[in-house]
Amino acid sequence: MNKQTLIKDTLQTLNKLPLEKVNEVYDFAAYLLSKLDDSIISKGIQELSSASSTFNYLNDEEDLYTVNDLKEKYK
Repeated sequence: MNKQTLIKDTLQTLNKLPLEKVNEVYDFAAYLLSKLDDSIISKGIQELSSASSTFNYLNDEEDLYTVNDLKEKYK
């Protein structure tokens, strides 16, 4: 089923529901959209920070700890 057909069928179904249930569907759709927006924003921030040279100075520092410093090793 393509997107336009699905939207049309969903609207027909929504028209049959009482207002209270339509509000629930709206709240859920708004929630899904906000999650999508948050995901897009987070991905953009990750891409910007990974492309940035802000933390390149950390590559030049020597390691403070090694595996030999561990008291316990987890598998």
